Amino acid sequence: MVMGIVNITPDSFYDGGIHLTAKKAIDYALALIDEGADIIDIGGESTRPGAKGVGPDEELNNVLPVIEGLAGRVAVPISIDTTKAIVARRAVEAGAEIINDISSFGFDKDMVSVVSETGAAVVLMHMRGRPKDMQEGDLAYGNLLEDIHQYLSKRIAVAGEGGIGEEKIAIDPGLGFGKTREDNYRILRYLSCFRSLNRPIITGVSRKSFTASSPDEGPADRIFGTAAAVTQSILSGSHIIRVHDVLAMKKVALLADSLGRV
Repeated sequence: MVMGIVNITPDSFYDGGIHLTAKKAIDYALALIDEGADIIDIGGESTRPGAKGVGPDEELNNVLPVIEGLAGRVAVPISIDTTKAIVARRAVEAGAEIINDISSFGFDKDMVSVVSETGAAVVLMHMRGRPKDMQEGDLAYGNLLEDIHQYLSKRIAVAGEGGIGEEKIAIDPGLGFGKTREDNYRILRYLSCFRSLNRPIITGVSRKSFTASSPDEGPADRIFGTAAAVTQSILSGSHIIRVHDVLAMKKVALLADSLGRV
């Protein structure tokens, strides 16, 4: 499945500032659905490396008009990309069905109860630190794949203890979040090790720095690297790819699925 990204932020690393008005964001989301998006993921706060974050009021002002403008109008599920419980609750009330929490309940202790009480699905992602500092300092892991596996296993357990059904949970290894370029490649190569957690795997590789073929390639130049990373992620076991370029990556995904079945 393809999750299309709609960022309503001024500073996201690739599409920041493009969809700042509700009308532009709604029109863009509708276009992504026409291109084949199976899920629309709406974010009102940048989580790029070095991002400082915004308050809940600003985040709500960014996302609620867009969710309200899409809810009841589209057949695909709407996901809210947030770490704040109040934003998640208001978003679900407005029509979102999935809460994409990059902190896996780590930034807001009330997020577990919001997911449980609303009946929303949730994406639990691995990350160390916060976006503003996650790529700073020592990024070394004792055992990269085992550390991520154990972290996600514990967060799934926390969700279960909070009354969230296993069928409501998907996992994301957090490519680009507190990892080196080589770490990201290793995760993609051995993504299948997370299948033992028995939850759908989401991968977000779209136009991230590790998809660049040279140091001078900016986000706008990384579509070919993104296609390669999407292909590898699907062949290694990803169930959902989170991307900016829905039309192109839908085609990539269809071929990668076929290659994986041979």
